[in-house]
Amino acid sequence: MKRKITLFIAIGAILGVALSIAGCGGSTTGGANYGSAPTAKAPNAATKAAEVAVADSPLGRILVDAAGRTLYLFEKDTSTTSTCDAACATYWPPFTTTGTPLAGKGASAGDVGTTKRADGQTEVTYNGHPLYYYVGDSKPGDTTGQGLDLFGAEWDVLAPAGTKIESGG
Repeated sequence: MKRKITLFIAIGAILGVALSIAGCGGSTTGGANYGSAPTAKAPNAATKAAEVAVADSPLGRILVDAAGRTLYLFEKDTSTTSTCDAACATYWPPFTTTGTPLAGKGASAGDVGTTKRADGQTEVTYNGHPLYYYVGDSKPGDTTGQGLDLFGAEWDVLAPAGTKIESGG
């Protein structure tokens, strides 16, 4: 009898650990696991005019903000109107501004613009593409969002010409 109780306790402990591990996967949206919702705000925090610049990366020359953080386009955006809001914007915060955005080193002033988001914020565009950050990028130069297919389409970094770079995803 004592042996059966020990066996049941061992099985219960194993099942408890397995269920605990399985529960750590986070929430699922649209068939993909995105983990826990991030808490970080967009890096530019919309406190001043935004700046779009160009930096070297392993993917080639790409668009970044003034602090060197990578900017992305969302292939689902087919015009200057952003289609990334709600949960999408939690993982892909829009690059917003409270002033007229600037073209920094290597960027074309004629390609820098803005669009009004559904939430009323002003999002920076480049060559007609609304620009976003990725919460998975932890420091300037990171491109961990490159080529991800999330929220209905792929995400890509941009070349200085304002076109997507598809390599490296």
